[in-house]
Amino acid sequence: PLKVVLDSGNGTAGLIAPEVIRSMGCEVIELYSEPDGRFPNHHPDPTIPKNLETLISTVKSSGADLGIAFDGDSDRIGVVDEKGAVLWGDQLMVLFSRDILRERPGATFVSEVKCSQTMYDDIRTHGGTAIMWKTGHSLIKAKMKESGAALAGEMSGHIFFADRYFGYDDAIYAACRVVELLKKTRTEKKTREPLSSLIADLPKTFNTPEIRFDCPDALKFKVVDRIRELYAHPEGMSLPVREVIIVDGVRAVFQKGWGLIRASNTQPVLVMRFEAVDETSLRSIRALMEQQVKSSISSLS
Repeated sequence: PLKVVLDSGNGTAGLIAPEVIRSMGCEVIELYSEPDGRFPNHHPDPTIPKNLETLISTVKSSGADLGIAFDGDSDRIGVVDEKGAVLWGDQLMVLFSRDILRERPGATFVSEVKCSQTMYDDIRTHGGTAIMWKTGHSLIKAKMKESGAALAGEMSGHIFFADRYFGYDDAIYAACRVVELLKKTRTEKKTREPLSSLIADLPKTFNTPEIRFDCPDALKFKVVDRIRELYAHPEGMSLPVREVIIVDGVRAVFQKGWGLIRASNTQPVLVMRFEAVDETSLRSIRALMEQQVKSSISSLS
């Protein structure tokens, strides 16, 4: 049987998830299943690497097949493979979309502007339709309904299955789908395929985590507008611009990578993220766009 480590982070998942995953025939190692709103062990946010440290070390020391973490109210998931590497939201989307496309060729998938280009490319390569949309789970849910998507997901770990499910973000259900997928793959291939092998063929890229840049609420959308104006005429920039996506902030696509600048919906910050095929390109894209933000802020202040 699969050996699965579950970290419920003293949130709500601990009441249900271990039982559900055991019912799928797995051996379960439990971490912090006791609900406790003081969160004595770590804050239940599976997108912050520090919160996954115990999960990762337990997966490695127990020789588990995977580890799964939940947020406080069990609508966001974090997954680590057998080596202890984290599968972020866009990598989970690749895992699930490939599986769904085998059953539903041409299916539609919705994700957000912060996700890797490799995810969007992978969905298209496997015959799916990928929609890049605004960040925020309510906005993603609305787009999903409108487009009839089979699946949607965010970097934050909200994964919405409308495939064999109801289209909302249920992390315990998503956990079941990871387990099911790994079991199914092993049965088909008659080998003990590790979880890491399922996305081992994804192109390796270099990326930054989400970078948060303090910017007053009164200013943040103006800064984004100023950046948008800049990219309306990108001819003189130090890096040639291939495409500009303005569905949420500005996602500028260059020859060897992309950068995103958007205003947070909830905090007085600008959110940035960068990805490139090599470290040098990553540095130059980041330097260019951070400079543009700084000069926009100073000219508007």
